[in-house]
Amino acid sequence: MAGKAVVSLTTGLEDPERVTVAFLVAVGAAEQGRPTLMFLTKEAARLALDGVAIAVACDGCPPLADLVARYAKAGGHYLVCPICFEARALDKQRLIEGAELGGTVPMWQWIGDEGATTFSY
Repeated sequence: MAGKAVVSLTTGLEDPERVTVAFLVAVGAAEQGRPTLMFLTKEAARLALDGVAIAVACDGCPPLADLVARYAKAGGHYLVCPICFEARALDKQRLIEGAELGGTVPMWQWIGDEGATTFSY
């Protein structure tokens, strides 16, 4: 099995190009068969809500909604910082497929002893 990948994202739609790059990296890992986790913190917590990740960052950039769909199809998983989520009074009922609330302990449990390649945006 290919090694795990973790993409940490702190930025939301205030910087759609950064979000797009993070999703491209995560999609690439997941589509190559790597177990892939996106750890969403700060404003990125909003991206785990249905109907939010729909921007197109630039001419020639893939629509974010398409990347989210590809990530789900490839089995990608999201861990959303519960502190960030609650601080923004977001609705747990709107979490997208593959998303759950969890902080650093569940992230380290997911990584386990084998480690993971990490990217931070």
